[in-house]
Amino acid sequence: MPRKEILDQIQKYIHPFRITSGRGFQLKDFDPGDTCGLKMEKGEAADLLQRGTQWLAEEQDMLYAQDCWSLLLVFQAMDAAGKDSTIKHVMSGVNPQGCQVFSFKHPSREDLAHDFMWRYVTRLPERGRIGIFNRSYYEEVLVVRVHEDILKRQRLPRSFMGRQIWDERLTYIAHFEDYLSRQGIVILKFFLHVSREEQKKRFMKRLDNPEKNWKFSASDVHERRYWRDYMSSFEAAIAATASEQAPWYVVPADNKWFTRLVVAAAVVEAVEKLDLAYPKVSPEQKKELAAARAELAREA
Repeated sequence: MPRKEILDQIQKYIHPFRITSGRGFQLKDFDPGDTCGLKMEKGEAADLLQRGTQWLAEEQDMLYAQDCWSLLLVFQAMDAAGKDSTIKHVMSGVNPQGCQVFSFKHPSREDLAHDFMWRYVTRLPERGRIGIFNRSYYEEVLVVRVHEDILKRQRLPRSFMGRQIWDERLTYIAHFEDYLSRQGIVILKFFLHVSREEQKKRFMKRLDNPEKNWKFSASDVHERRYWRDYMSSFEAAIAATASEQAPWYVVPADNKWFTRLVVAAAVVEAVEKLDLAYPKVSPEQKKELAAARAELAREA
């Protein structure tokens, strides 16, 4: 099937979840169990995903060779939404040399000694590479907003600690992403939208399976108590920072196979728009190559 036809087909599985303007955005308008009416067996989904990852691998090779653009993939979600497994499956065919993954945990003392964006800026992808943020600077307007005691550890001057800080931070983030997009960094942001009921099922599976116990933390249940606060914070963050140059994808996450397909399709579509190609060899370089060939041919 020609690539153009494939792109036209996958758009219907991407565009319903693509947010480029926060006007009128409400999280309740998106169903975590949505599959756009698509029904398939796990084997079919795996086959379709494999084709997508192969395509992405080809594009990533040209991205790396061209050394001009870079890609920043931001993943945000509640626990057990499937961030790790989505990254693993979607990026399975990509050359590790051209991919950089960072998972942002609790800030270190050095991180807290700087501004709230510092540790994220230092991990931005180099040209020609795909950077993946498993959690990101959005944590500063999500978990820090839900648990404001964390904000106190950042030791800001008291005059900057008012209620306006969240709107201000969201404005800074939007400007920051606009700046990055003008430096050749393509930004895609994914909110894996899992339902509270599905999260509970996944937690129970982790508890019931001894081999999955290591994935569970008591803090996971603790954070469920703040579900509404988190949903409100996610909604505010997406509404304030969704743009054409840095879109959000509110990806249904109750069906992992569909989550992976949407993410893979969104990345493939974005990279395809860059019209990537391998660098062309100049006449001077061709002469150098011919001379190198001749020298090797003369060797005994």
